[in-house]
Amino acid sequence: MYRRRPGHGRNLRARVNPPRVSLSELLREFRPGRSIYVPGASAELRCLQQLLSSEPASLAQVTLVSCLLPGMNGFDYAGLHPDCCIETFLLPPALRPSFVEGRVSVIPLTYSGIAAHLATRRIDLALLHVTPSHEGLCSFGIAADFGPIVARSARRRVGILNPRMPRPLNSPTIALESFDAVVYVDEPLITASVPLAGPDLHSIARHAATLIPNGATLQIGIGQAPGAIWDALHGHKALRLWSGVVTDGFLSALDSGVMVASGHVAGFAHGSAELYARLDGSEVVTFADVRTTHSAARLGQIDRLVAINSALEIDLFGQVNLEWQSGRLVSGVGGAPDFNAAACRSAGGRSIVAMPATARNGSISRISARLSAPTASLSRTEVDTVVTEFGTASLAGLSLDGRARALIAIAAPAHRASLEHVWAEQRRDL
Repeated sequence: MYRRRPGHGRNLRARVNPPRVSLSELLREFRPGRSIYVPGASAELRCLQQLLSSEPASLAQVTLVSCLLPGMNGFDYAGLHPDCCIETFLLPPALRPSFVEGRVSVIPLTYSGIAAHLATRRIDLALLHVTPSHEGLCSFGIAADFGPIVARSARRRVGILNPRMPRPLNSPTIALESFDAVVYVDEPLITASVPLAGPDLHSIARHAATLIPNGATLQIGIGQAPGAIWDALHGHKALRLWSGVVTDGFLSALDSGVMVASGHVAGFAHGSAELYARLDGSEVVTFADVRTTHSAARLGQIDRLVAINSALEIDLFGQVNLEWQSGRLVSGVGGAPDFNAAACRSAGGRSIVAMPATARNGSISRISARLSAPTASLSRTEVDTVVTEFGTASLAGLSLDGRARALIAIAAPAHRASLEHVWAEQRRDL
C-alpha cells in the first residue's frame, strides 16, 4: 500500500477523498516539460488514446514514459504531435515512424533494469490504471508490473478507476487517498485471441516439454513458440508458474491438473476475457511488480526453474538476437535475460530458447553462422538449450565446435550444409 511521503512535492496534501475529475479535465495535467507515465501492456487505456487524439496540442513538449510491448500495444502517442517524445524500452511496430524521426527513445534494459530505472527516474505525473476503491484501497489488478513502482516515485498520481479491471485477491494495492485526483472510466481491457499452433510449433512444444521435470517452476515468455508449450504439458505434475505474464494456456494446464492449485506468480495477464474473469477474485495467481517477478535474489532461490523464451535468431556460438529483424530494431531485450540467467544457475534448472528453425517460408535460417544483428540480446553463457521443430541442442558444457555441431543438427535440413561450410571457414579464423 502506497501512502504519501510528507513534504514530497507540492500540492501533495493527503486527501481521504481525492477530487474526481472528468477524462477531458485530465488534459490540464499535460503541460510542456512534464514527464508523464502512461500504462502499457494489459493496462493500456484506449480512452486516453482517444482523448489525446482529439487534443494533440496537449502533447507539445511532453515526454511520455511507458513500457509498451510489441504484439500488445499498437498506438503511437508521439505520432500525434511533432514535439511529443516517448521514452520506452521495447519498440512496438506502431512506433517505428516516430522512432525513425527521433521522437521515440528506446532504452535497452532488461525488465529488472527497467524497474530500477523507473524507481529513480523523475516522473512528474503517473496515470495509474486500477480498480475502484474497496475499503479505501484500489488494486492494480492483473497489471501489476510497473504501476506500483512508479506510484512510489511520481510527484503526482492520478488514478484511472475502471470497474472492468479484475481484482485478484493477491495483487498490489494503493490507498485511494494517495491520488491527487481520480478519473472514473468504464472500458474493457485489451485482450488477445489464443493463436492456433501449426505442426512446427507443436513439434517444438513436444521437444521442450520433455525437458521439464515434474515439480518445476516455469517462466514462459511471450510468443507463439513458448505459448504452444502449455498444450504439451499434459501428463506433467506439480508445476508452478513464476513469470512476467500469465496467458490462457495457463488455464488449460491448471484445469488438467498439471499445475499446483496456488502459489503462482506473474506481473500481468494478457489473454482472453475468460482468463480475466477467472482471475477476478481468485487467489490462484499472485500478481507482483517487476522487482519481485524478475528479482535475481528471488529467482536465485528457486530450484528447477525452467525459462522458456523465443528468439528471432541464434548463431553457432549460442548468441541470441531478440531485438533485430533484417537489421531493424523491432523489439527490445525484455525479461528473458533475467530469467535465463537465473535458470542457468538454478539447481535442476534450464534455460530454453524455443523457436522455429526458419523464417519467410523456409528461405531464411534462424540459426545463423554469426548474428546478423548489431547486438546480442542474450550472451552465449545465458542459454543452455535450444529447441526447434527438428530437435534439441543441449549446449551446456560443449566446446565451440560442439555447440556449432549441435545447433547445425537442429537447423532446417536445407540450411545445414551451408552452415557447416561457413562454420568451417569461421573456425579457421578463430
